[in-house]
Amino acid sequence: MDWPHDPDGEDGSEGGRKYDMAVIAKKVDEDEDFPLDRDEFVAEHGDEPIRINHRRVVALADIFEHVEPDEFETIVDMHKAVGDAMRSGDFWEYHPKGANPEHNPA
Repeated sequence: MDWPHDPDGEDGSEGGRKYDMAVIAKKVDEDEDFPLDRDEFVAEHGDEPIRINHRRVVALADIFEHVEPDEFETIVDMHKAVGDAMRSGDFWEYHPKGANPEHNPA
């Protein structure tokens, strides 16, 4: 796919060093952009590449198809919704299982 900028360049994942949530978080200013409207954010950034891992790059809009809230009050709310979307959309290969999944190593 032809991306509006290099997925691994400074506008993307900084040479492949940053992935998914870190790349998305770079697109917002925690102090100025919230509350944030989901649809406006996707209209502005939807075609931009998000590196999921060392093999996979998707458009931001592909991830946000699975984001449920229409608006985020804080960046933490956005992170939670995007994390849920990435799990439900099967973007992440790692899915913790077991009685205490938050303590399973990735």
